[in-house]
Amino acid sequence: MTVLETEPLAVSSRRRGTAPRRRGRSKVGYYFVAGYALLLTAFGIFPTLYSFYLALTNDRGQFTGFNQFVKVAQDFRFVPAFAHMLLYLVMWLILLVVLVVLVALVLRTRVRPGTSALFRFLYYIPGALAGVASVLVWLFMLDPDVSPVSWLLESMGMHSFAAVLAPGNLPVILVLIAFWTGAGGWMVVMYGALNNIPDEVLEAARMDGAGPWRTAWHIQIPMIRQWIVYMAIMAFATGTQLFVEPQLLQTASLGRVSPTWSPNQLAYVYAFQQGDFNGAAAISVFLLVLGLVAAGLLVARSNLFKLDEK
Repeated sequence: MTVLETEPLAVSSRRRGTAPRRRGRSKVGYYFVAGYALLLTAFGIFPTLYSFYLALTNDRGQFTGFNQFVKVAQDFRFVPAFAHMLLYLVMWLILLVVLVVLVALVLRTRVRPGTSALFRFLYYIPGALAGVASVLVWLFMLDPDVSPVSWLLESMGMHSFAAVLAPGNLPVILVLIAFWTGAGGWMVVMYGALNNIPDEVLEAARMDGAGPWRTAWHIQIPMIRQWIVYMAIMAFATGTQLFVEPQLLQTASLGRVSPTWSPNQLAYVYAFQQGDFNGAAAISVFLLVLGLVAAGLLVARSNLFKLDEK
């Protein structure tokens, strides 16, 4: 038998030998995904479907169509709650995207590697605190009687805790709390995304005469655009779930803050004070649809899931 005759046999035998291994590797992936899929189904998909069921029925399980949605939308507290949340989201997303990207760029281009690691660690520390602990820290900071920055609060005309928690100040306070706890982690993510940009690309920009800011605007930011969009989507989804911060502020202010300031608080009142779980589910579906629409628009306009061409 010649070499030409034996070569196809050798190739086919190698293929037969590797096929089982490939199938084995593919099964391993399913095993890794199975745990997540199980938890997603139990704590994500099933509760979502159950919320739709509650929102479309009454307390006796009878199908009522969109009656629950109409009922909660006509509640005098519904529009103010969603208006508060949308104002908070606009302020929160603008501050988050601008400052996180800016700080990550400065750390990447202006700070030495060893020092930038220290800064990244310091930025991340507030994110290690739970939401409740963060609010308690800020309650201490915002009380002019005990705050270490009471001079700053008093210079702005806030001489009492009640003046600090005036309704017009709440969006700003909640944005500061959210930024303090959540921005550090995203700074680390953006810094990692910037590190994935090849040094050859940045060196070519410098050779063409581009300064740091032109390089950032025309090269670095466009190349991490997908990460910025992903951050905006996740921050938007987190912002729509606003509950712990205004609820604790409402308790600490002895009722000066509205108990239905955010949609989640309104849903809480429906479910646990009025015993209307169907109405609470309708509010949750409103929030879900709002989040899906916003995420869909961002994904469509940014080509978030577009694969890079080889």
